[in-house]
Amino acid sequence: MKLASLNNGHPDGALIVVSRDLRRAVRADAIAPTLRAALDDWAHTQAALQALYDALNAGRAANAFDFDFDAQACSAPLPRTHQFIDASAFLNHGRIMTQAYHPEKKSDPSIPVLIQRQADDFVGPHGDYAFPDEADQCDFEGEVGVILGDVPMGTRAADALSHVRLVVLFNDVSMRKHLFRELGMGFGFILAKPATAFAPVAVTPDELGDAWQDGRVQLDMEVARNGERFGAPNGREMSFGFHELIAYIAYNRNLRAGMLLGSGTFSNVDYHATGSACLAEQRAIEMLEHGESRTPWMRFGERLRFDMKGHDGQSIFGAIDHRYIQADYVQQSAHHAIAGAGA
Repeated sequence: MKLASLNNGHPDGALIVVSRDLRRAVRADAIAPTLRAALDDWAHTQAALQALYDALNAGRAANAFDFDFDAQACSAPLPRTHQFIDASAFLNHGRIMTQAYHPEKKSDPSIPVLIQRQADDFVGPHGDYAFPDEADQCDFEGEVGVILGDVPMGTRAADALSHVRLVVLFNDVSMRKHLFRELGMGFGFILAKPATAFAPVAVTPDELGDAWQDGRVQLDMEVARNGERFGAPNGREMSFGFHELIAYIAYNRNLRAGMLLGSGTFSNVDYHATGSACLAEQRAIEMLEHGESRTPWMRFGERLRFDMKGHDGQSIFGAIDHRYIQADYVQQSAHHAIAGAGA
């Protein structure tokens, strides 16, 4: 089934069920007011939500409405949660970055790279994305993630996928100027990783059909910059499946319903054919091949679009389509500074 959250003034939005073709939707208030509430009581809400989804697809759902992708309609499917862990599970991406910038660096390819991330303020699919300064070297990273149910400590990889409730598509925005500095400090990212932007719809794994294999979403990540194709790497080359990542994290802790786990930016070995899903990788390839990076970081006014289509050509999650702008508080500060100087 497919689920989304409408902006309604509440921090967690209002849960709706969306048709398979993303054309119709129906409110799910009678089952659960929010997606977070549904996840907390999944044993009871899943069957009712599935029944509503089946009725919607059959044209039998009362009070169904046209599903609107307007900026004011949809937030991130899960607008906030208690834990977001992001992986760098495509080792090809790490190899490219290491070869370009840190050839002396050694890593253990048997251990996944994971980091705790901000989870209290996710961004929806179509609003403007604000950041303070182009000098921050704004980048994007096309990823998928899974939203989990409760996962007991010690869960094995063989059993881990049974705890995956939903799959999501997102743009993991990065500020590379701060990322390189914060990496050198030895702790996690803060300024390097602002809010993450999500496609409007979260889907149960069965909606992916045979593209959900071995804990991987084996579909192309379609990325466009200002209307032009940037890349379409496929998720099949994820070096650690989600089941392996979940088992690794759950080794010595319980994971609670609503936790989000990201894949890391999609990256393929044949990058000349597939392109990339982030600027840093493209710039690293240019460094290796030409001795300099040529692709610019994101600038104010530019647009990005992320989409993922099934084998039938139908968008699965709906698209992320947003414009990058300067944060209001920076503009206001500049205005006040000019006004003060004039006085």
